[in-house]
Amino acid sequence: MITLYGIPNCDTVKKARVWLDSHALPYTFHDFKKAGVPADRLAAWTQAVGWEKVLNRQGTTWRKLDPALQASVVDAASAQAVMREHASTIKRPVVEWGDSTTVGFSADAWAGKAP
Repeated sequence: MITLYGIPNCDTVKKARVWLDSHALPYTFHDFKKAGVPADRLAAWTQAVGWEKVLNRQGTTWRKLDPALQASVVDAASAQAVMREHASTIKRPVVEWGDSTTVGFSADAWAGKAP
């Protein structure tokens, strides 16, 4: 089963959902804004792909954080603490494909996932 994590109004999440629908891939959508960030899944993602890839340092939410808080992010534990508190600092979408995890959307990278 595919689980797509993100926020519904994110343009990249919208593109990802359209791509999954157009390839007839059933999925469950987990809305960070309504359901929060599952701490166990966040730990699994950072272990699978690295906290540097999961943490979105390019987004508005990150740029608005206090510089001292930004500077305190130096490892997986500190990054996860910030991402749990500020869900919008997680690069979107995060997709659990069952046997693998991807962060971000790329039609080319996802092509191998379609039947």
